[in-house]
Amino acid sequence: MKAIIIAAGSGLRLKPLTDVKPKCMLEVNGKTLLQYQIEALKGAGVDRIVVVRGYKKEMINYPEIIYYTNDNYQNNNILHSLFYAEEEMEDEFIAVYSDIFYKIDVVKRLLKSIKDISIVVDIDWQNNYRDRIAHPITEAENVIFDKSNRLIEIGKRIPGIKTVSGEFIGMMKCSKKGAQIFKEHFRYLRKVYNGKPFQKASIFEQAYLTDMLQDIVDSGISVYCVTIRGGWREIDTIQDYHKLNKELTIK
Repeated sequence: MKAIIIAAGSGLRLKPLTDVKPKCMLEVNGKTLLQYQIEALKGAGVDRIVVVRGYKKEMINYPEIIYYTNDNYQNNNILHSLFYAEEEMEDEFIAVYSDIFYKIDVVKRLLKSIKDISIVVDIDWQNNYRDRIAHPITEAENVIFDKSNRLIEIGKRIPGIKTVSGEFIGMMKCSKKGAQIFKEHFRYLRKVYNGKPFQKASIFEQAYLTDMLQDIVDSGISVYCVTIRGGWREIDTIQDYHKLNKELTIK
């Protein structure tokens, strides 16, 4: 099993902390976010870790990691960053955002999924937004799924908080077959939507991973939700950073 960590973005909401380093290199209680991710992934049995870097790429330089570089990170977004490591998608893989902290159990739970495309969804998601001022609940990447945990809708600003099943934490797994489906769908979308509006993105190059997942579902392909109750944190703002730092220091 391998994991692809998407770490090309500049982390504008974390300025001035990200003026000199990418957000995954911010230290929390003596370790960088990336170190916590590496430890959690390896602890769960992931033996090949890939990082797609871009902003301040020279700052991300752990010797045991395989690197790909998105030098065009200012003009594209998470989805395109992931596909800079497309050659790593020949077999099953995990894709994960670089700005989240998560426990080993979250990764282990995802690895148990036998579905071709699976995403991790926190069904206790609203607890993460208590007193979270700088990143309001309307910014959540929400998810609606059916009784069999099949994804119906995903993305920011889904109408009606009460209808939401949970929040996508930024972690996905593809089986070998799922990886092929995922790559073929992206190649198709690139031909059709390059430079054009796509899902909730102004242009395809600015699409999020959630835009791609929604389009996959819209095309009739099943994506399944692996549910968790907490065990992770998103670090998108200064407030998020200080909160996580406090939590881990207390422990």
